[in-house]
Amino acid sequence: MEASAAAPPLVEIHGLSSVFTTPERRFVVHENLDLDVYPGEVLSIVGGSGTGKTVLLRQMLGLETPDKGQIRVLGQPVSALGRRGMASRIGMLFQHGALFSAFSVLENIAFPLRELKTLPPALVREAAMVKLQMVGLKPEDGDKMPADLSGGMIKRAALARALVMDPPLLLLDEPTAGLDPESSDGFVTLLRSLHRDLALTVVMVTHDLDTLFELSTRIAVLADRRVIVSGPPREVIAFQHPFIHDFFLGERGQRAMELLREYPFAV
Repeated sequence: MEASAAAPPLVEIHGLSSVFTTPERRFVVHENLDLDVYPGEVLSIVGGSGTGKTVLLRQMLGLETPDKGQIRVLGQPVSALGRRGMASRIGMLFQHGALFSAFSVLENIAFPLRELKTLPPALVREAAMVKLQMVGLKPEDGDKMPADLSGGMIKRAALARALVMDPPLLLLDEPTAGLDPESSDGFVTLLRSLHRDLALTVVMVTHDLDTLFELSTRIAVLADRRVIVSGPPREVIAFQHPFIHDFFLGERGQRAMELLREYPFAV
């Protein structure tokens, strides 16, 4: 699905400020930050350590509240959605999966639906089984415990749980972190196909340049407490800023830049 900037934003972030206070200091993470997310796009958020990338995801999800500014999802303030409304609109894949260790894989996937308490158990199980297989896991994997899963299987199970409510918006926090190259490539391929087939809008935080260039339709760069630039990868790379030069054009960026030449959708 192609993103359309002509359509109203799915997520609107305006005038956002985030401040953290410790006994030693007051730390401003975001200051007057603006960012819109449009339907159908894969927006990747990058930035240096301490720039508040994951904080921003958690604020979109309603898990943290900014000190100033507003976040709207599907035209409604995040604060007005409530936990049940949020779960049906936003799916979240946490960096380490965040599966419940005492639940089986299928019970983990079914958890958001069970929390609704409006569907019969048989229907909940059926829906969870559909998502289990959608992410490339086998029916027998549903009976396994998280401790019995590989890193790639944990990511897939957590992704199935994030999608079980069929949300239009999916948030990804370092989706390929901790995976070996083969598992990472397989997970990226899965994410690309789900984005297309489910007409998802995706917001992703990643430091992995291969993942970034393979999936992103737009990149937003956090620096100086705000979004300093957002746009297609080629436009962002051309923006003059020390972080962008070091991140994209340093030694570790050369291999990923080859991908940029291979994937015309990233232009």
